[in-house]
Amino acid sequence: MCDLTAPYFLDKDKARERLESLRWPDGPICPHCGSIKAWPIKTRAGLYKCGTYGCGKQFTVTVGTVFERSKVPLNKWLMAVYLMCSSKKGISSHQLHRTLGVTYKTAWFMSHRIREAMRDDSGEILGSGGGTVEADEAFIGTQDPKRKNKGGGSHKMKVLSLVERGGRIRSFHVPNVKAETLHPILMDEISHDARLMTDGGGQYRGLNKHFAEHNTVDHSSGEYARGDVYTNTLESYFGVMKRGISGVYQHVSKQHLQRYCSEFDHRFTYRTANGYSDMERTDLALIGIGGKRLTYRMTFGRNADNPGRVSGS
Repeated sequence: MCDLTAPYFLDKDKARERLESLRWPDGPICPHCGSIKAWPIKTRAGLYKCGTYGCGKQFTVTVGTVFERSKVPLNKWLMAVYLMCSSKKGISSHQLHRTLGVTYKTAWFMSHRIREAMRDDSGEILGSGGGTVEADEAFIGTQDPKRKNKGGGSHKMKVLSLVERGGRIRSFHVPNVKAETLHPILMDEISHDARLMTDGGGQYRGLNKHFAEHNTVDHSSGEYARGDVYTNTLESYFGVMKRGISGVYQHVSKQHLQRYCSEFDHRFTYRTANGYSDMERTDLALIGIGGKRLTYRMTFGRNADNPGRVSGS
């Protein structure tokens, strides 16, 4: 449970203390050199100085994170992270702008920085120890507006998703769904002793020699499950993602799609069915802010002077 009137959502000092407790459970760590020897500087709350045998630099809990150099109060950052983590299909930047009392431009940039924090950089291999992994692809929006009313999926953006049943999900924005594109990802991300489940698409042929098992279901003939052979976990995930993109964000451009995938992946990996609460999901996103930077120029690209034209509201 989470109370939106909790002190760390209302007071920036309480928010800083909570962030420090999450990132530094055993005390401050210098983001510049990794030293655990640091002491507080009394002239400013939350400011630390690296110890004598470290680099000697000053730092706060936001240095080296996606929050670095932000002028938005930390309590509003924590509220934004909570709102994004607790909204099953996402929350638009317009809604964040109205709820948090910040400009739309700021809310849009905040949401992208939070998505960057949600990015899975654990390096964990899926399906280790004989686990079951489902792989499937989805077609999202359009990358060619002139063809949006045409049939087929060649004009749409492609996403490959891998999910370990009962575990984490990982999605990739790919240029196409050909075997030469998908096979390297599957072999890099999935353990070779895993049981792989896919549909009967030709792009998945030949994978049986790389994994302990490779079973398929034939969607073209109306088969969606055969015992424990199915890709229904991913079908459920894609349903949430597509409704979120079309109903909440309305449009996502290909330059930003990977970050939106990270957002939906984070919520699905740490979903209620896997035993996580909204607040636990939020805390995990806050722990993930370290070692990641996303500048406005990197995020916005050529539309930096016109925030009203950003893709994904």
